[in-house]
Amino acid sequence: MKDFALVVIGAHFGVWLEDKINEYENDNILLVEPVPYNNKILKKKFSKKSNIFICENAIFSENKIKKFFFVKEESIHKLGKHWASGIGSFDKQHILNHRNKRFLISEDDIREIDIEFIDFNKLVQKYQIKSIKNLQIDVESAEFEILNTIDFTKIDIKRLQFESKHFDGTFFEGSKLKIIKEKLTKNGFETTQIDKENILAIKRLQKGC
Repeated sequence: MKDFALVVIGAHFGVWLEDKINEYENDNILLVEPVPYNNKILKKKFSKKSNIFICENAIFSENKIKKFFFVKEESIHKLGKHWASGIGSFDKQHILNHRNKRFLISEDDIREIDIEFIDFNKLVQKYQIKSIKNLQIDVESAEFEILNTIDFTKIDIKRLQFESKHFDGTFFEGSKLKIIKEKLTKNGFETTQIDKENILAIKRLQKGC
C-alpha cells in the first residue's frame, strides 16, 4: 500500500497543477484524466517521473463500460475557450448546457466514446492507495456520485477540494451538496467555501494528536 501526497480526479492536462506537483516531487502523485487528448499530454509530460501515475479511467459510482462525452479537440480553438478541453462528462446534456453561460457549443462539437468507469474504491485498489494528503475532484457534475461512495473510515484523507457548482445539475447546487457536506462533517472534516465554485474540506485533528 502507498501513501499519496496528491490525487487529482479530473486533472485536465496538468497546467494548473504544476506548483502542487513540484511541491510533491518526491512523493506519489496520481492524476486521473479520461479525456483522451488530455491524458496523452499528461503521459508525455510526466513520462520520466516514476512517482507520477496517470489513470485514463473515468471515476463514478459504479464499475462498467459507459458512454463518455467531451469537447472535440478540433473544436477548442473555434469555441475560443481553452478550458473547454477540460469538459468531459457521462451526460452529454451537461456539456450542452454550458452554451447558456459559457460558449456557443453544439452537438457537432462533442465526441462520444465508450470507456471504463470505475468507482473510488476500485481506484484505491488499482493503485494500492493507503492514504491521501490532498484529494482534488473536478469532474463536471459527477462529484456527488464519487463523494457519496467514499468510505472515509477505510482510507485516510487529510484534505479534500471539490467543485460544487454542478452538484445538482449544471450550474446548480442543492440537496445533494447538503448530503455531502453532512457526510464530511460526520467524518471529521471542516468545510469552507473557498470561492463561488469550490469547497475545501480539512480533516480535524483528533484529540491527543
